[in-house]
Amino acid sequence: MTIGAIIAVHGSRESAVAAAVGAAPGLSVARRCADLSEALAAARAGIGSVVLVSEQNHLHRGVVADFAAAGVVVVGVPSSPDGADHLRGLGITHMLTADDDAGSLLTSVGGASSRAAPTAARQDVICAEPTNRGIVIAVWGPTGAPGRTTLAVSMAYDLALTEPTLIVDVDTYGGAVAQALGLTDETPGIAALARAALHGALSEDTVRRHALQAAPDLRVLSGVTRADRWTELSTAALEPVWDLLRTQAAVTVVDCGFGLERDEELQYDTHAPQRNGATLSALAAADVVVAVGSAEPLGIQRLVHALAELDAVVPAETTPRLVVVNRVRAAVAGQRPREAVADALRRYSAVDNVWTVGWDPRACDAATLAGQALGERAPRSAARKGIRAIAVAAHRAAVPAPSKT
Repeated sequence: MTIGAIIAVHGSRESAVAAAVGAAPGLSVARRCADLSEALAAARAGIGSVVLVSEQNHLHRGVVADFAAAGVVVVGVPSSPDGADHLRGLGITHMLTADDDAGSLLTSVGGASSRAAPTAARQDVICAEPTNRGIVIAVWGPTGAPGRTTLAVSMAYDLALTEPTLIVDVDTYGGAVAQALGLTDETPGIAALARAALHGALSEDTVRRHALQAAPDLRVLSGVTRADRWTELSTAALEPVWDLLRTQAAVTVVDCGFGLERDEELQYDTHAPQRNGATLSALAAADVVVAVGSAEPLGIQRLVHALAELDAVVPAETTPRLVVVNRVRAAVAGQRPREAVADALRRYSAVDNVWTVGWDPRACDAATLAGQALGERAPRSAARKGIRAIAVAAHRAAVPAPSKT
């Protein structure tokens, strides 16, 4: 079987690479491309199973992910050791240097390509497992403002009382974490990290420069507040961010958007950016998902439907989940509101354990007005006590107790 190689190499080495591929047994040059756009079009057309790329201006993680989604293995052709490091930073794990045997390398990766699923969304980056690996808690909920940001901010503040914590805003419809904590910085920290990751320049220093200090052990990566900036938070750019943040804090709390749909796949014949990609990326990376809904009848109905959608994205069997009902009160749920919402979710969503946060508008309004977390502004409030218990439970679910021997 002949393995077709797409070549998108710039500079004087292009001819030598094409000659080496053409001379190797079992290999053929499927297409010599002038740029990455032509190479990607060839990959999507199924012309080759391996693509060789060199360092170039428009090569970034998003392009590498696009090749992977087309079922094509990406092989870097660096011009120098620094170039090889740059290509690895983009998620390219296979390298063809001047001393390598093109035939053996491409045959190896070509065989892997033919066995791989054609819809692979990413290529894994080979890296050492960090000694101290932090946890990621994703706070998500359906449309209708059930209190995702309030819950995420308050959980992060309480967790930061015992260990270093980051809160990250990836809500591409209405990021509000910075405002909730009284931060006026208009530069989205998470967008800066995503840009650096996209171009292979993500580092610990990037986090230090863009994470805002909100409390002694609480830092904030603010989100996009303008609707036209959501494209900066692509799935390909955020995937390496979660791995890095695990090394920068013991806990990372992510405030997610409500959308889980991949409507772009239905609306476009070609690859298109996904506005919900940031939320989907965070949910996929999470060690535990906190799903929050509101106690009103419409809020419960939305939560029931949304939990079914969440199962299709992050099954409860694989990722621990806490279901939270916010703003619980007798005025909308009857004389025994906690029992009523728990019974509804047990009946319609098979949720055995429901966490509730009582209706506490005075404390929540005071915290909003002051730009502070509930634990800072109203530490003895009923809402804060309920959220603190949820934070402890989420942390416990994300870090299972060691098995006894």
